[in-house]
Amino acid sequence: MINKLKLTTFAAAGVIAFGAMAAAPANADSLTVVSWGGAYTKSQVEAYHKPFTKKTGTEILSENYSGGLAEIKAQVEAGSVKWDVVDVELSDAVRGCDEGLLEPIDASILPPAPDGTPASKDFIDGAITDCAVASIVWSTIYSYDKSKFSGDKPSTIADFFDLKKFPGKRGMRKTPKANLEMALAADGVPTSEIYDVLATDAGVDRAFKKLDSIKDSVVWWEAGAQPPQLLADGEVAMTTAYNGRIFNAIATENKPFDIVWDAQVFDTDLFVVVKGAPNKKAAMDFIAFATDTQRLADQAAWISYGPARKSSAPLIGKHAEAGIEMGPHMPTAPENFKTAIQNDFEFWADRQDELNNRFNSWLAN
Repeated sequence: MINKLKLTTFAAAGVIAFGAMAAAPANADSLTVVSWGGAYTKSQVEAYHKPFTKKTGTEILSENYSGGLAEIKAQVEAGSVKWDVVDVELSDAVRGCDEGLLEPIDASILPPAPDGTPASKDFIDGAITDCAVASIVWSTIYSYDKSKFSGDKPSTIADFFDLKKFPGKRGMRKTPKANLEMALAADGVPTSEIYDVLATDAGVDRAFKKLDSIKDSVVWWEAGAQPPQLLADGEVAMTTAYNGRIFNAIATENKPFDIVWDAQVFDTDLFVVVKGAPNKKAAMDFIAFATDTQRLADQAAWISYGPARKSSAPLIGKHAEAGIEMGPHMPTAPENFKTAIQNDFEFWADRQDELNNRFNSWLAN
């Protein structure tokens, strides 16, 4: 098992950069790359897909999904794999590798930093695993529409759960992940102790009890594009969301949204190759290309996710369309990171099924 990520590493890596090593030509006419859609996929298309196609001639077929391993597992078990590269969360990368659903990735294919630093030392801790290579640091935060609050405005995770002080519907992702952590933080558990508490039955009960306090007011979302739309349509007063989606709505659509960083739950997203991928060689070439220093810095010009290479940080500048300096909007910016909760990928790799079942039963009751 890879070493647990360190908060201090992320804080030091901060808004993380550029390298110019190009992938070898891929021996495939097309490559299917699966991601999360919306502004996030657009950032990948601009930073990775278009340059890769220009370099190799390989067409990228982009598909969207809502995360998890179910579709990958179904393809592998049926012996009918259609996807090549998939963007996954860290706990799914670890679990998928353990279950034999993903191809091993030889880290030696990854190009060094521009100054010659090997990739193994240039990526943030835990970003390279046996079957995956990280591209970004991202966060689950919560957001609200500033135009809908005339007096006090939400500023803490406790405010999200306070229906009396801040009435209105809440949007939350339809999963226990991040919701349980935020519930405990709102209930007074210090962010540094969240997983110590969540590791106990009493802690899980406590988290669900806190969720009970707003359950009747929750609108559940599944796709990352939904939370900004829920806010824009006035269907919710506040919603959890991926920080990059809310930033995109603010920066490119001029939405009057604000981000509350208190108790943000941060994670990495990684590229994996599905076991038995039809274009395995091209898939490996794509990952090596997309995770070089330059490409990761290029993506940060399109969305406020921190690159997973340290050498990328100095190269982050302004948003490609809005002209906004991107550094202060990264999850790892010091002002945003004070009460951050690091997603414990080992916890979720071990407990995902159990807690998913409990969460689904809780929803149904």
